[in-house]
Amino acid sequence: MTAHRTGTREEWLAERLDLLEAEKELTRQSDELARRRQALPWVRVDKTYEFQIDDGEATLADLFRGRSQLLVYHFMFGPDWEAGCPTCSIIADTFDKPAVHLANHDVMLWAVSRAPLEKLQDYKRRMGWSFPWASSNGGEFNFDFNVSFTEAQQQEGIDYNFRGEAPTSDAFRWRPGEEGGGDAAEAKLAAMCGVDAPAYHRDRPGMSAFVLEDGVIYHTYSAYARGVDAFFGTYRWLDRAPKGRNETGIWWRRRDEYDKA
Repeated sequence: MTAHRTGTREEWLAERLDLLEAEKELTRQSDELARRRQALPWVRVDKTYEFQIDDGEATLADLFRGRSQLLVYHFMFGPDWEAGCPTCSIIADTFDKPAVHLANHDVMLWAVSRAPLEKLQDYKRRMGWSFPWASSNGGEFNFDFNVSFTEAQQQEGIDYNFRGEAPTSDAFRWRPGEEGGGDAAEAKLAAMCGVDAPAYHRDRPGMSAFVLEDGVIYHTYSAYARGVDAFFGTYRWLDRAPKGRNETGIWWRRRDEYDKA
């Protein structure tokens, strides 16, 4: 016998209609937020950023590939990591098909990571992805857009998601196979990438938007942390499942790892 509240179809319909009004209001609020995002002032990008892509060297302007708009997902994959972030991976599982539609609507979608291109290419083949992925290895792009930090910055305290964070303590240093150290969930994700928790935290998730107009690139928008939840397609489904997200820790894996768990 279920412990959840039960009722008649008539009771369900009455509450569902009430919920529908709240959902419609949320949709209207979402539309207004989209308008406010697009109304933000554009910030000129004068620095020349260089990337490594499948075709060779590229600048930020090259990533537009003839379109006027560019969306970048800041995929967590540090230079010394053994594999990409599992959370970014489950998000990126949804990129391939939308990327085709976006490219035919004047918008390029790229993932950018600090790992060397060869690592990105190997991981991309492993995951069966086709969306474009650029390496910013050795450059300042990730640092300038507040998704990567040096160990020294981390120890001093960083600014991420438009707010300051306390310095990282050595007490939170953790390596795979060692006991304790930091938040259990973050430590688990770090272990899945083959690094310790502080190293895992030196790269962060986010997305940034750019526009190219009259030969000038402008930065228009960035979001971080739960600001990229909108791209976490699995959660959109779970939020409508009977038991919701129903999680007590890191339950997800890279999609080729579930049988191994």
